[in-house]
Amino acid sequence: MADHRIERLRGNIQSVFFGPAQAVDHLLIGLVARGHVLIEDVPGVGKTVLARALARSIDCKFSRIQLTPDLLPSDVLGVSVYNSQTQTFEFKNGPIFANIVLADEINRTTPRTQSALLEAMSEEQVSIENQTRRLQRPFMVVATQNPFEFEGTYYLPENQLDRFLLRTAIGYPQRGDEQRVLTLQPGRGRLDLLSPVMSADDVVELQDRVPHVRLDAAVLDYILDIAAATRQEPQLHLGISPRGSLALTQASQARALVMGRDYVIPDDVKALAGPVCTHRVISKAYLHNGDAAATGRILQQILEQVACPG
Repeated sequence: MADHRIERLRGNIQSVFFGPAQAVDHLLIGLVARGHVLIEDVPGVGKTVLARALARSIDCKFSRIQLTPDLLPSDVLGVSVYNSQTQTFEFKNGPIFANIVLADEINRTTPRTQSALLEAMSEEQVSIENQTRRLQRPFMVVATQNPFEFEGTYYLPENQLDRFLLRTAIGYPQRGDEQRVLTLQPGRGRLDLLSPVMSADDVVELQDRVPHVRLDAAVLDYILDIAAATRQEPQLHLGISPRGSLALTQASQARALVMGRDYVIPDDVKALAGPVCTHRVISKAYLHNGDAAATGRILQQILEQVACPG
């Protein structure tokens, strides 16, 4: 049976976000797995509404960073300011010092600023002026990116994409869902009235439960078989790394918890292999002619070929 806190959180988000339930589940999986989520889709499909709905549903600090080409790392991390009264420098926290951070259009800022943000994501800490400052749990970055805009953008290299547990998309809404958006316009009023249904401590407690979700040997072998198949696939230039296998394991455990189970089943792995692994492998078709969709097709073929435990 699903944890009532997760059900309340899901319902609260879906009261203002009328997109696919899968997008909500991916965000919840990223949250409880202590991971970060990249939402890659065209403008206007609800990426910001989804991230803000998650943040407003949890009693925690939220910040939004509108990433632009002129943004500096200090604009994200913070800066020391001289206090003339105390004659000392005081550190002013940047927007990264929040529990949930919405990084809008991450591909619009320079690699230097991207690296500063992604270092914080990887280590849950920032190093500034020879000092290390821890970020408070829970800490989650929800980044957005438009996959069809190229001018004036700086796409994330593979080693930085690897910092995202999941890459997901929302897509265009169904006609009935779009009708609800036009009628209720949730982004204009309902979103601001959304009340928290979960505390930050609740989120941390759920995150601490994820490593204890049971993972049978057969399911673990299934994950290892998928990883091995990507490394041996002739159509792929780069297969899943051990960090990618670990990400798939953690995400599968988190999905089991979100779905109300204390054990992982093969369907958890199957459902998340695409969102977790597509941005971690590189197809030869993408290198030769820029066919980004080829990677997803190849991964799907691998899932169909690898024997699934009963």
